[in-house]
Amino acid sequence: MLWSHLDDDVPLSDVRAASIEFPGSPRAKRLRLRAAAGAPYAWVAIPAPPGGWALATRRVVEATVANVGEGSVEVMLWVVADAGWESIADVAVLTPGESRAFSCALRQAFPDGTPKLDPAHVRRILVMLKNPKPGQIVEVTDLVATGVEPPWTRPPGRLDVPAVVEGSPAAGRRVAHRPAAAKAGGGNHTVSLLYLPADWQPGGTYPVVVEYPGNIFFTPSCHSTGRPEQCVIGYGMTRGTGAIWISLPFIDAKGEVAENGWGDPDATAQFCMDAVDDVCTRFGGDRSRVVLTGFSRGAIACGFIGLRNGRIAALWKGLHCCQHFDGDGWNGATLEGAIERAGRFRGMAVFHTDNSAAAVQPVTDAMRVPATFVSSGLGAHSCAMFLDDRESTRRLREWFSGLVGSGPATP
Repeated sequence: MLWSHLDDDVPLSDVRAASIEFPGSPRAKRLRLRAAAGAPYAWVAIPAPPGGWALATRRVVEATVANVGEGSVEVMLWVVADAGWESIADVAVLTPGESRAFSCALRQAFPDGTPKLDPAHVRRILVMLKNPKPGQIVEVTDLVATGVEPPWTRPPGRLDVPAVVEGSPAAGRRVAHRPAAAKAGGGNHTVSLLYLPADWQPGGTYPVVVEYPGNIFFTPSCHSTGRPEQCVIGYGMTRGTGAIWISLPFIDAKGEVAENGWGDPDATAQFCMDAVDDVCTRFGGDRSRVVLTGFSRGAIACGFIGLRNGRIAALWKGLHCCQHFDGDGWNGATLEGAIERAGRFRGMAVFHTDNSAAAVQPVTDAMRVPATFVSSGLGAHSCAMFLDDRESTRRLREWFSGLVGSGPATP
């Protein structure tokens, strides 16, 4: 059983809008998930044991889920990797009293054949309910890994995003970091994620990549948490060297992370300006070489947030947008507003991955700078393409290097 390593007296830490029980003894027999009120998603995450699960040669992760509550409910079983690639799900709607075997094939691939995850990097298994009724209950049994596959072969050039770790910023480390200006303001605990490149040295000056994540969004083919931990483009763009990378949250009126929508756009823009100033002042970021990027909601944010006013628009030397753009209409990002915001851009160039040049043309025309468009060929709503060695990613890296120069200026 894949949860048999959990201690009876240690609660699960990643539980959203639900209560958890392990009826009977020992714990390995059955898990009961009861949804709380008013949340679009309820879940429990089963963490891997220290050292991970031995899934490198396994075929599938399986579980039996029974709907023991009232009303139908959509259930998702997720296998989640920790290195910035896509997760794998099996999804079904269960009627009251219905029980179903869920199965996640660990060798799933994107439509172009790119593997979705490395089975050796699986760190969590999620049992999730979508739009559950308050009090909705499911029971999970037989969470196991079965079947045998040949050893997994790593694609050449594949990158793994560093995990977020505790501690102070240091070369090659990705940590939660709160800008000094935000600390002085008090009242919220929102942080950015700061990565100093592997070749970072005190006293050097470095280009900066600022990244926004997609919206919270869970479908059979997309696992998006809406949080900065899921950002990967900056690491793929730089391969972890030569540039500082910060992943930013959207912030609501209470100063908390807005997983859904824009939150408070003005507060989000201010936090971004504080974060860029902080990383340039304290860690050698070069104010003349700052690039903004994002996926999905984050791509729209390159204009909707990044060009919101003249002060924030002045930060950027370039913009990179993946699978959406300001002006496509999502959540108030109208084309008319995007054209107005685009007129504030004072940078040198823009780059689009998996966006239509014809659709974006009114916005790029207003920017009056060169615009590059590439198709990744991945065939999915995901930003996994930036962590493998494909033509579209190589072109993005070349664009970035040409835009900001050859790399850091070290002492």
